[in-house]
Amino acid sequence: MKKDRLTYAFLALRDKLHLSALALLKNDEDARDAVQDTYINLWKSGSVDTDAEARGKLFAVLRHLCIDRLRMTRGLVHIDTVKDTVSVAPDNIEDLDKFERHLSDGLTRRQIQIYSCIVHEGMEYEEIASRLGITVEAVRMSMSRARKKIRDNYNNLNK
Repeated sequence: MKKDRLTYAFLALRDKLHLSALALLKNDEDARDAVQDTYINLWKSGSVDTDAEARGKLFAVLRHLCIDRLRMTRGLVHIDTVKDTVSVAPDNIEDLDKFERHLSDGLTRRQIQIYSCIVHEGMEYEEIASRLGITVEAVRMSMSRARKKIRDNYNNLNK
């Protein structure tokens, strides 16, 4: 039953997962591989109890796989192999949280809220608009601006 929940969530979110991976990796083949790897990794663990948990874990694992793939292609070291350094590749959860906060510097509270709903919770624009009491277009615009700011912050790290 636990694997069925994961499978149903995966099938329902497969296109969104692919778009999320594609936004990060910029390569369709790599994005498809990351989506498949996400499902396989979670399927092997079999530790999903609810539909919401399945949805959240799918997006979280996908995000981490994409980050790892980006590090490998850019010559950066995998997060688990970095010791006692603070760089673009953080070496622990606290540094990873700091890294994520640095990337979100300059975002408004609303942009952070919308970005988190989409990236971490896998919510639809319509769901977010309903939850926040704003239009779908406002959600799209905020997400677009948030992505641009995060991309700029990331590019500034490499300078």
